Amino acid sequence: MAKHATSAIITCAPTGAIHTPTMSPALPVTPEEIAEAALGAAAAGAAIVHLHVRDPQDGHPVQDPGLFKEVLAVVKDRSDVVINLTTGGSPHMTVDERIAPAVQLAPELASLNMGSMNFGLFPMLDRYPSFKHEWERERLADKDVVFKNTYADIERILKVCGDQGTRFEFECYDTAHLYNLANMLDRGLVRPPLFVQTVFGLLGGTGADFEDLAHMHRTAHRLFGEDFEWSVLGAGSAQIRLGTIALSLGGNARVGLEDSLWDGPGKLAESNAAQVERITAIAGLLHRQIATPAEARRRLDLRDSGPR
Repeated sequence: MAKHATSAIITCAPTGAIHTPTMSPALPVTPEEIAEAALGAAAAGAAIVHLHVRDPQDGHPVQDPGLFKEVLAVVKDRSDVVINLTTGGSPHMTVDERIAPAVQLAPELASLNMGSMNFGLFPMLDRYPSFKHEWERERLADKDVVFKNTYADIERILKVCGDQGTRFEFECYDTAHLYNLANMLDRGLVRPPLFVQTVFGLLGGTGADFEDLAHMHRTAHRLFGEDFEWSVLGAGSAQIRLGTIALSLGGNARVGLEDSLWDGPGKLAESNAAQVERITAIAGLLHRQIATPAEARRRLDLRDSGPR
């Protein structure tokens, strides 16, 4: 991991394809709400905002470039925060659907899932007795979901998006995904510094125990040496706990309502900004400064790394 990581890069994912809008009144749905949530997270200390969009009518996940464009117009006009567009979208989408916004809008940063995996959200059904829209129950109940990210898919996204200057947040849900990334590094398909987002606590990926985090951390160090920026995403109740461990080890953290709706046991988070404020306060207690967007651009070697 890079020696210069004296400050922590905080990423916020304000909304996404994982959770459903009726689970929390704080989850933004419309482009205006998503833009304001992103701006609030940036004001609270997030250097990066990782963006999905939703259908404004019923909140189901979509990859409509027009909706992304609406969000970006507001955020770019009012903040220099690094914008990270998803190429993951939803496991129910085709690869063409998933990459359309990044292809059309050429962001400086985009997420990239580093392997196929079973994707199980059905345990959440036990926690929520009712839903506003039927699609929500149907998506959560589906036990036949494979999140398809083949080697051909990954290489295609690297080529199409990379050729227009986009860099990547490599989302790794298990150690196998780290090895997939190492293989592509060896073949010259990616270049350091790698932004490695290790993901914990989603059924189908690795668990959310400290030992899971430690194993992923050791493996990444062995494979990438000092040529990567390490960040941790803990789903659900693991978000702040694992983010704190990552910060204490010199890494970076991702928070946001995409990954966890909670701010303590039984307490829904009031906003994305509240989650960013909590993790930045923890960073302060650990004597870690918070990276600015300009510093994040420099450390991740983004194309907009000059003065803004």
